[in-house]
Amino acid sequence: MAIVVIAVTPIMAAANRLLMCRIGRPPIFLAGDGTALRLPVAPKCPNTSDPKSGMAMTYDGRLLSGVTVLMAVVEAGSMTRAADALGLTPSGVGRAIARLEARVGVRLLERTTRMLTLTDEGRRFHEEVGPHLDGIEQAAILAAGSAGTVRGRLRVNVDPFFSRVMLAGRIADFLDRHPDVTVEMIMRDAAGDLVADGFDLALRFGEPPHGSLIARKLAETRIITAASPGFVERYGRPSHPREVAALPCIDFYDAANARPFEWEFRSERELLLIRPSSRLLVSDVGAMLTACEAGAGIAQIMELGSSDLMRTGKLLDLFPDWAGERFPLYALYPSRQHRAAKVRAFIDFTSKVIDGYTGS
Repeated sequence: MAIVVIAVTPIMAAANRLLMCRIGRPPIFLAGDGTALRLPVAPKCPNTSDPKSGMAMTYDGRLLSGVTVLMAVVEAGSMTRAADALGLTPSGVGRAIARLEARVGVRLLERTTRMLTLTDEGRRFHEEVGPHLDGIEQAAILAAGSAGTVRGRLRVNVDPFFSRVMLAGRIADFLDRHPDVTVEMIMRDAAGDLVADGFDLALRFGEPPHGSLIARKLAETRIITAASPGFVERYGRPSHPREVAALPCIDFYDAANARPFEWEFRSERELLLIRPSSRLLVSDVGAMLTACEAGAGIAQIMELGSSDLMRTGKLLDLFPDWAGERFPLYALYPSRQHRAAKVRAFIDFTSKVIDGYTGS
């Protein structure tokens, strides 16, 4: 049997042992101590064009290690933090990225003194190679006998209102159930670029954006047109949605489209769009509910998260027969995360939280 000597570079050793090759029958893992590794291989390997060769070079070690470094940089958000995670120097990470860019022939990262982002080519490359690295990681987990283990850092982009009224009070349950997970819940007004911002998952109201993200609908909530008893006492209760246009209203800012949300009324047989007279525009659901409760105007609010205000009479449903509009809540995640146990576990946890809140 032939012996092959492979020199393991520091970059290759730091890449979380992701370099796996097939030489002969068994899969071989490269050692991580930076020394040469002697590997037994079967002669006349069928995977090479050289019939006399005993080694199948079906991988490019520098390319794979460079990809791993790129993924670490994207997830960490900086070369310095990626270097700490990989056990390398920042300059070593920079050289690995430069070699990768030279290898693929395009710039993958835009670097400035203040921020680091993926280029368009880098984003496409990241989305394409991600599932393959996930596959290697999944294979390692299977080999270790711990498939489906929920662990690691989970970075979640969350709608602020949903986080405050539903998730924050229950997140301790998730952490107790999964002690090997660290959760970062970052409240944002919009989903943004999940890949470039290093998010594993987003929980957002509204229709999902077009693109490569996978969307799973978690809930739908009714849109209620509400006002406080004090407002009704002062201005009277409108008998039809058309009368709303002449009354003080509270607009809510649609961050995804940089404009106020449209006012829509749906009955069983009719759809009505109204452009009300609004002197107040807010971008936070909590602020909108508080202002509406204080009598600042009529607001269109989500039933999810405001049912207590309706039940206690602090807000009134002005048009119960015109509450046909529905607003969805989606879990959004990059396609490369579709097999990550931590993502699946958090989505399932969120679904149970919603079911418990709505009594489903």
